[in-house]
Amino acid sequence: MVTSVTSFARSGVADWLLQRFTAVVLLAWTLCVGGFVLLHPDLDYHSWRDFFSGQPMKIFSMLALLSLVAHAWIGLWSVSTDYLTPRMMGAKADALRILFQGACAIVLFAYLVWGIGIFWG
Repeated sequence: MVTSVTSFARSGVADWLLQRFTAVVLLAWTLCVGGFVLLHPDLDYHSWRDFFSGQPMKIFSMLALLSLVAHAWIGLWSVSTDYLTPRMMGAKADALRILFQGACAIVLFAYLVWGIGIFWG
């Protein structure tokens, strides 16, 4: 059995609930941005910039970015603990899982920092 040392929350139920919540946030953000695009057929750079420069949209976009990172981490952690096991991968499974999770953490952290720079820079 794989321990939950690298799990996002303390239990599987908490991870499941958090992933569902982040999915709702991501859906709301996608519908908001998609609705803006549909309601502005003559969309140009200035109206796009104005849309994202408002404080409410910056906060909503940051919430969506944090939701994306949490959602991706929980999903990738679940995949790694389900498929990178000694039964599936042999003796190298623990090292492969730690390497995979480390790479995912680095990439997700880089996306988070990059996104913060984009929204608040």
